[in-house]
Amino acid sequence: MMQKIAIGADHAGFNLKERLKKWLEKNGHTIRDFGTFSEDSADYPDFAHPVAEAVQDKTFDLGLLVCGSGNGVAMTANKHEGVRAALCWNEDLASLARQHNDANVLCLAARFIDPGEAEQILDRFLNSSFEGGRHARRVGKITC
Repeated sequence: MMQKIAIGADHAGFNLKERLKKWLEKNGHTIRDFGTFSEDSADYPDFAHPVAEAVQDKTFDLGLLVCGSGNGVAMTANKHEGVRAALCWNEDLASLARQHNDANVLCLAARFIDPGEAEQILDRFLNSSFEGGRHARRVGKITC
């Protein structure tokens, strides 16, 4: 299923974001790149907030955020109501984040994930779906 995906990264995630952007486009997804657009030092919240807002307001189906550890972008995105950003470092976590947690933003650690593995993680994230059921009750309890 082709989806609309908001993407963003800081300087540490720039190269991986660019690779994943090409992968997404090659696979027919519509994307909007919220930056950064170079390897120059940049603050991850400047890119995580716009991506999270695009998912929060449902302008985009899903989000993809990349920084050095993945933690900064995940923490930032999760400040937005209705955003469930998941830091995933393997395919199984990506599946479970979608299936059990209804994650709508994938966060990746550029300094710790091989680019080929990142493509596989992204593919699994995009091709997994929320199972609902008992998981829906739990997801419903996330918002404060």
